[in-house]
Amino acid sequence: MLDTRTVELHLEEETRGKKVKEPFSSQYRCGSLLGSGGFGSVFTGQRLSDGLQVAIKQISSDRVQQWARLPGEAFPVPMEIALLQRLSEVGGHSGVVRMLDWFEVSERGFLLVLERPPQSQDLFDFITERGALPERLAQRLLRHIVEALLFTHAHGVVHRDIKDENIVLDRKTLEVKIIDFGSGDLLKETAYNEFEGTRVYSPPEWITARQYHAVPLTVWSLGVLLFDMVCGDIPFERDQEIVKATPVFTKRVSKDCQTLILWCLSYQPEDRPTLEQILSHVWMEGGGEEEEEEEEEEGGDLQGNHSSLPG
Repeated sequence: MLDTRTVELHLEEETRGKKVKEPFSSQYRCGSLLGSGGFGSVFTGQRLSDGLQVAIKQISSDRVQQWARLPGEAFPVPMEIALLQRLSEVGGHSGVVRMLDWFEVSERGFLLVLERPPQSQDLFDFITERGALPERLAQRLLRHIVEALLFTHAHGVVHRDIKDENIVLDRKTLEVKIIDFGSGDLLKETAYNEFEGTRVYSPPEWITARQYHAVPLTVWSLGVLLFDMVCGDIPFERDQEIVKATPVFTKRVSKDCQTLILWCLSYQPEDRPTLEQILSHVWMEGGGEEEEEEEEEEGGDLQGNHSSLPG
């Protein structure tokens, strides 16, 4: 992994980016390392023209799994750039992280400049700190996530790695954003035979047959995510548990919520709901007054010092 100093050391090298002529270093300042993984590294950053706080994702070229071509570009770019560019060109969505710029740095891969939501924390850390969430809050978060996914699918993008770590929550407004499209792909109706997402969120058909379709994969991962929110942890850790597809509820969960989770976690892909059916499920329209009051009481405690940024 590149540390901050190494990244900055090479920013003066020739760069290219769609509709960008000035080099990265004349437009942005790279800050401290936020995190790193198989994809590369993410840093804090600042846009020099107006001081806007951003996140800067560095992707090593030799770790890119899929490439794509953009109009007007002579060379291919990582699929993640192409997907985020596509979503940006149609106006973006409040529930999807926005890519502001991208650059290729000679011999050092690619730099993605991403919006950096203030007062944010990823859902994994949010649940780790607070435990199982009230159903009313889980319902609100799930609705935002599903609406954002409907937007991405409508514009030909499938995320393929929906999980708590890839959902950033604004601790003040409770608005969410889906981040990290590094495992994403162009949406298609035929089966996918490759998977770069998170195995414990993957569906039985991937474990048993090494293939899946976009919507049933997405819906299965949403079932895992909803279980995670209302129970405080994911339902499956091992392949045998995924294939069995019978989660054991470890917390008191309403019947309607259980029904939605079990529907999303149906063993057969064709038995799972669509994203639209999730939104119209009775549980998504419910939520008791007591839970709503509990959410309001907890709202004042949502702001904190921990921050998790787009990856």
